[in-house]
Amino acid sequence: MPVTMEQLVSLAKRRGFIFPGSEIYGGLANTWDYGPLGVEMKNRIKQVWWKTFIQNHTYNVGLDSAILMNRQVWVASGHVGNFNDPMIDCKQCKSRHRADKLIESAAEAQGQEISADGLPFQEMERLIQEWNVKCPDCGAQDFTPVRQFNMMFKTFQGVTEESSNEIFLRPETAQGIFVNFMNVQRTMRKKIPFGIGQIGKSFRNEITPGNFTFRTREFEQMEIEFFCKPGTDLSWFEYWRDFCYEWLLAVGLQKDNLRLRNHAKEQLSHYSAATTDIEYQFPFGWGELMGIADRTNYDLRQHAEYSHEDFLVKEEGEEPYIPYCIEPSLGVDRLFLAIFADSYEEEQVAENDTRVVLHLHPAIAPFQCAVLPLSKKLSSQAETIFHELRNDFSCDFDDSGSIGKRYRRHDEIGTPYCITVDFQTEEDGKVTIRNRDTMNQERIEIGHVAKWLNERVRFPVLNEQKNLPGV
Repeated sequence: MPVTMEQLVSLAKRRGFIFPGSEIYGGLANTWDYGPLGVEMKNRIKQVWWKTFIQNHTYNVGLDSAILMNRQVWVASGHVGNFNDPMIDCKQCKSRHRADKLIESAAEAQGQEISADGLPFQEMERLIQEWNVKCPDCGAQDFTPVRQFNMMFKTFQGVTEESSNEIFLRPETAQGIFVNFMNVQRTMRKKIPFGIGQIGKSFRNEITPGNFTFRTREFEQMEIEFFCKPGTDLSWFEYWRDFCYEWLLAVGLQKDNLRLRNHAKEQLSHYSAATTDIEYQFPFGWGELMGIADRTNYDLRQHAEYSHEDFLVKEEGEEPYIPYCIEPSLGVDRLFLAIFADSYEEEQVAENDTRVVLHLHPAIAPFQCAVLPLSKKLSSQAETIFHELRNDFSCDFDDSGSIGKRYRRHDEIGTPYCITVDFQTEEDGKVTIRNRDTMNQERIEIGHVAKWLNERVRFPVLNEQKNLPGV
């Protein structure tokens, strides 16, 4: 049976992965706090991404730019004028919705699949009539005309709320990279092509957030802006699309739950020459997981115009040019949810016995191993092993309850290996290691456990040279 959102939300809260935000005060709509296990898993996802895309990739370097930026950054980038979603109101219940998403949901309910993203408002209004779109809150078919809604969060810097002090919470991390392009190129002595990556929070005042952590107003992004010569951009676009897809498979997502969707010309963002979304089949349906966009030289050209700075790259024997940019962008929270859903299984192990197990890749599991003394009389020796292992691995110590219940507890939170210290350990110097997925067990000498684990919890190194465009 496919996993449901209700099962995921229940497990997330019960086991300390994700809690509702501000819960003791009745919560705040669509805000979530990552609990002890959730923050471990989330950090490991970010670490694996950083190591693959930044540390281990020849062409890329890192950055951590500020959330608050000069207002002119967003004027230059086009966000002040163009960062809008199509909004409609239900005249009956006064609820507000994204017009494109209502159209897509109505079509899906009738067995059709269309993408309304980026369509002209007049076309959306026609489709609302054609698909008999109803308000999801009250069922009425009485909407206002479609209109624009700017999604940037506005705030003020300083002691007075004057228009001259108006700034925004960043809606994307990309602009922090663009405004630092020349700084990074100069200090790191990088030549084109090269990329700048960062992980950070962004904020969008979504009209209709929902589906747990899939669409939230506060979210975390992992992005690269990869700069290349004009004319080579489509080759690099294809390279990054394929590299990102391979990485998503390596992190544990099943190929059957992934698909590529190319944006039609009328669906492209104002800065994009080409965009491909890597979509995942969530319990609620297909949704964007990752986007790869050819942003051309739009951003650098805009910042050159508005800042009056020189963004030209000058290479010997070549005409000066403003680089094109390929952007692989991935939401941490969406990837967390996709991995959570993909790894979830309710497995019947006996006639009246079902276990819940998260088949997480060991590199991103909250705990990579757990040390379990068979009896509390063995806790001292087990604690010694635990303290030795936790220097190199994310390790838990658990001596409460029966060994069977402890195994099931760690199955449910995705711990790949449980190390059991039993009464025979003192005699032969060995422990039993249980595999989460197969439930098979094997005896390993205590001195070999760290090496045994290290061989199994490492994330694979992807071949960055595969299909690399000529440089």
